[in-house]
Amino acid sequence: MDLELADRRAIIGASSGGLGLACAKALHAEGVHVVINGRHPEALDRAVEEVRSVGDGRADVMAVPGDIAQPATHERLLDACPAPDILVTNNGGPPPGPFQKSSRADWEHGLDANLLAHVALINLVIGDMCDRRFGRIVNITSAMVTTPRPTMAVSSAARAALTAAVKGLSLDVARFNVTVNNLLPERLDTERQRYMAEVATTRDGITYDEARARQVRSIAAGRLGDPREFGATCAFLCSPLAGYISGQNIHLDGGSYPALV
Repeated sequence: MDLELADRRAIIGASSGGLGLACAKALHAEGVHVVINGRHPEALDRAVEEVRSVGDGRADVMAVPGDIAQPATHERLLDACPAPDILVTNNGGPPPGPFQKSSRADWEHGLDANLLAHVALINLVIGDMCDRRFGRIVNITSAMVTTPRPTMAVSSAARAALTAAVKGLSLDVARFNVTVNNLLPERLDTERQRYMAEVATTRDGITYDEARARQVRSIAAGRLGDPREFGATCAFLCSPLAGYISGQNIHLDGGSYPALV
């Protein structure tokens, strides 16, 4: 299926690994010029090669090092890609922990990394997207937006706040052919899930293999998700063919979300 994305330009935040990298690869495979980002230069260099490996050489891959929550990084991203057609916002999530032990610093860091950084990036690109009558914004959030867990209060709050903020924005910009959607992953097989399994070994006194098996049992499909499935969904939402989809929260969770809406 031709997603009609060739020669479009995209910025993908926090994309040197995990789901951000999966999105960058899926977009580049469709002929999109991509700018990827990460804090660690070696990981970012490896990611550039991974992204290039899925393209046919016609589209560019650029890397911008830096913390995606920092305004200086935003400036460098826009220097590398002044007029993006696509913005995929992403950042690492807060560490898990009980609500009762969360500090003000934990909340401030979570809100800065998983709400304010996304909002700042969106604000930098949304006006020009509207002027050009094309724009696709995809925010990588979390299943914790709709199914909060006791140990994920900071993540749930920050990502739910972003979801509320961009819902209103989506109504305002739809008439300019600019869409805003959110992808809500749960149990995709990435470094984040391996880290969560390691946390469970200490918190719950179980082995790493037991923690991984418990992750699998929590998913209706009986398996962890493939990051490629996530990237493919992102690429479709970024395409002209998805122009009638906006303001939506799309679960990628192996059919596990229990509610009707």
